[in-house]
Amino acid sequence: MTATLALIHALNLLLPALLLGALSAAIAKLLWRGALAASWLRLAAWGAGAAALASLVGLAVTGRDGAMSTYIAMVLACAAALGFAGFVRGGLRS
Repeated sequence: MTATLALIHALNLLLPALLLGALSAAIAKLLWRGALAASWLRLAAWGAGAAALASLVGLAVTGRDGAMSTYIAMVLACAAALGFAGFVRGGLRS
């Protein structure tokens, strides 16, 4: 495998996590725009990081990419990270 193919494979592994983090942060900002003190970028970074970590752990556990259990873990990890970054760590607006 060439370096270019390895890079493409790595990006394809992490792209769902990045998209999940960005979309979930945007939806959270739309739904709780008055309550969330954290910025969209901060929420997206927390969500994408947690989803990417869940994706890598799922790859290590199942031995392959794209398992449904991995995608469920990515959604749950992203939701937990958004809740932590937006409401616990970021604080609430009064």
